[in-house]
Amino acid sequence: QKVTRSESSQAKKSQHAEEAIFYTNCRAAYLTVLKSSLENIKSKEQLRLVLQQAGRNPSQKTVNKYWTSQTTTLNFDDFCTILKKEQPATKTELLEAFGKIDTNNTGYILHDELYKILTTRGEKMTRDEVSTITKQADFNCSGKLDYNKFCDLYMTTSEQCCKTAREKLEFDSRLRQQQFGSQAETSSEGITPTVSKPSPRVSRKTDHKLAPTKGDSRTPSRPSSAQSCKASISTTISMDASSNRNTKLIETDTIKEWQCAQSKGCFYLEEDGEIISHKYKLHLPQRSTVCITIKPLNVRQVEGKSCHWLSVDTALYILKENETQENLQLVSFTEQQNKEMCGWKGELGPGIYWLLPFTTGCRLKKVKTQIIGEAKLVYRGEDGELALTKEFRAALLDIFETIDLDGNGLLSLEEYNFFELRTSGEKCDEEAWAVCKENFDMKKNELTRQGFMDLNLMEANDREGDPSDLWVTLLSLGYNKALEMTEACPFVIDIYAEKCKPRIKAVYLEAGSWQLNRAVCKSVVNKGEAKVMDGCENIIIYTYKAGRRITSVIENKSENKVIIHVNNEQSKNCLSNRGLTVFAVEVAPKSMMVSQHVVPLNEQEEWLYNCVHSLL
Repeated sequence: QKVTRSESSQAKKSQHAEEAIFYTNCRAAYLTVLKSSLENIKSKEQLRLVLQQAGRNPSQKTVNKYWTSQTTTLNFDDFCTILKKEQPATKTELLEAFGKIDTNNTGYILHDELYKILTTRGEKMTRDEVSTITKQADFNCSGKLDYNKFCDLYMTTSEQCCKTAREKLEFDSRLRQQQFGSQAETSSEGITPTVSKPSPRVSRKTDHKLAPTKGDSRTPSRPSSAQSCKASISTTISMDASSNRNTKLIETDTIKEWQCAQSKGCFYLEEDGEIISHKYKLHLPQRSTVCITIKPLNVRQVEGKSCHWLSVDTALYILKENETQENLQLVSFTEQQNKEMCGWKGELGPGIYWLLPFTTGCRLKKVKTQIIGEAKLVYRGEDGELALTKEFRAALLDIFETIDLDGNGLLSLEEYNFFELRTSGEKCDEEAWAVCKENFDMKKNELTRQGFMDLNLMEANDREGDPSDLWVTLLSLGYNKALEMTEACPFVIDIYAEKCKPRIKAVYLEAGSWQLNRAVCKSVVNKGEAKVMDGCENIIIYTYKAGRRITSVIENKSENKVIIHVNNEQSKNCLSNRGLTVFAVEVAPKSMMVSQHVVPLNEQEEWLYNCVHSLL
């Protein structure tokens, strides 16, 4: 047991050390371009520069992903989030990319071929830009690029950028003062509460920092960005295992006579960790009591395979559409929970509502798993003809079940296009659909399961058995090379209405919008417990438990940006969507943002949420 505790302690210290190094590198890169960590990135060019100082080499596509037409500024916390998602390229990855061009494995690429590729494919470069590369004597000779030398120089330059930024942070005293505190642990006593009377809804409390027990020589585990605190708030919520098991959502007999509408959908995990999902419109022709539920969809066809997605938390936010989509009003959300199902029951007036699915990302996240061997997708029979393997057919049945949104056993062109957008980024038009109708089994102008199977078999035949394109499809739908769905979570939404026939329609497949983020914040503010930082009346921490999820939101009412340090070290059996025990959040003036979402790591055991928010 002593050995186990020692190993656990060492692992924890190692994790904290990695966090500290990460934040140091973030600050170093940020302060190389900007004067202060409180200063915002104000342009695409600034974003590109700070990413380059952090050893990244962002493409225009990458920059555009984080700087959209709606973006005006990005803060330091946004920058840290981007760096977590955009990992620097390794030499192995670079060599593999060049190796696809150098099919003969000579170690060289002719300049003429390089010109052709770089000026016609992907993000097209100009001839002058390519010439800048080919004129470098370090890795060019006799009209050829020595890409091994190029990769070496690339890696050295990337590492030098990071090293220079760190050295500048370390030796420039002016920059050092702008760090989020010092390396030494600073004791911080609680601030004496002011005399003014709190409002009925807001409890004003600042907990004193707990003194270490005798003999406790625990080293500071906060990143160096968060040591000097002006004030702090501690929130503790203790949950036993039974509280994970639920409340009765609604009596089945009550709604069995009600009219029902249903739609399926899916959360998909992007390469950068972002989660996208279907978005829906709900139409109610008249005022009625309704019951709306969402839960993970069990589509597993193969026995013995684990269903990773069934443990993913799901929720649904209900917004009312007014004159414009820019002004959707939060009506409610599915806060009641019964096993894996979340639901809401109440009265809705006639009109159009938006249903925005939500998951915290606590359980649906990138996980590195060791996969031994790649599943076989196709094989040749005794007659020499290609056929789909049993395992691949089972996976395709799961996929069909997921993308058949209305559950009628057929794929309409609209449903198929959600599949196409996800897997290829393109839509199938009416003309192409007519060609499908001529070649594959359809009923009522909709693709059957067999037709869907044959479509995938045709794709394999087009590549003469090469499964590369099939794997692109599978990976984009959340499957790994063992044919396990680990980076997606299919779900089903049911709407019951007492007095009218509800209609639901999937309209988008996209990332969580600002409308969803605002709805999440507003739900926590409306329902949660609020604590004001004494001496800092403009900083409020809201904490709310919905089902088996705890969410905290930070509101900054001041005219200035603030940095809040978040510490979860005393929590037990908890899983945070941040993936970090200790982190810092920068909150813009007159705004609010989610601090974190937390769920129990093991739902069969009790869990303790103990979070300290500190103003730096």
